[in-house]
Amino acid sequence: MPAGLGASDGAGASAVGHQVSPPAQNVAMGAAVGPVALDQDAAVRLSQGVIGKPVGDYEVTDRAGRRIRLAQYRGKPLLVNFIYTGCSHVCPTSVQFLSQAVSQAQRTLGADSFATLTIGFNAPHDSPLAMADFARRQGVRAPNWEFAGAHAETVAQLARDFGFSYAATTGGFDHIAQVTVVDAAGRVYRQVYGDRFELPLLVEPLRELVTGSSPRELSVVQLLDKIRVLCTVYDPASGKYRLNYALFIEIFAGLTVIGGTLLFLLREWWRRPHGR
Repeated sequence: MPAGLGASDGAGASAVGHQVSPPAQNVAMGAAVGPVALDQDAAVRLSQGVIGKPVGDYEVTDRAGRRIRLAQYRGKPLLVNFIYTGCSHVCPTSVQFLSQAVSQAQRTLGADSFATLTIGFNAPHDSPLAMADFARRQGVRAPNWEFAGAHAETVAQLARDFGFSYAATTGGFDHIAQVTVVDAAGRVYRQVYGDRFELPLLVEPLRELVTGSSPRELSVVQLLDKIRVLCTVYDPASGKYRLNYALFIEIFAGLTVIGGTLLFLLREWWRRPHGR
């Protein structure tokens, strides 16, 4: 099984998480209706080819049967991944790992700083009931995470916009294992590959989007939260993000020097005689 592709039975499907440089050319979307093997290089080229492009405002149906539109997620970053509920190995494994990654990102950046959407691409089998059961079986409890399905025509459009390739096989589907990072304006910002990947590959693009606002637009609370986010670093030993206390000390020392300088200048100004 090529790295980066998922399979229905999961045999040898240990996908490698990495980021790939943008390709020189694009290829047609490989969502096939008959048994055919996916070409990994073509799938990755397609996936990378949508970076920077806007995602359409499509309608999907969530676990509760409610119709939602992608435009409802505008205003904050969005993570999107595709699964099919009949998958026995790769999809459950990737969602379980993504659940850990999302929880870590929420602890680092804030639970409300981004949203996550898992889309079932095997219409009509990935119904609201099937998606709800899949989410329950994978133990997904993170807030701001929805599981949804869509009509076959919409799935094809979603796959095109997100650069997601899949092909029917005799046992299910071959598909690229990817998580798409979408910015607040609804544009594809980054693709992260594999059923497992290094956490910074997902958290750092989110951090860039969450902290990308101009400080002049931030309230005091938002500014303090932004500082908290910036002062976290990834610890490979524990696989988690922790506070970078050294950076806090540097910030405090810098503020102390600036404050002392301003106080000195203010005192000197008051000591001078001021003529009327």
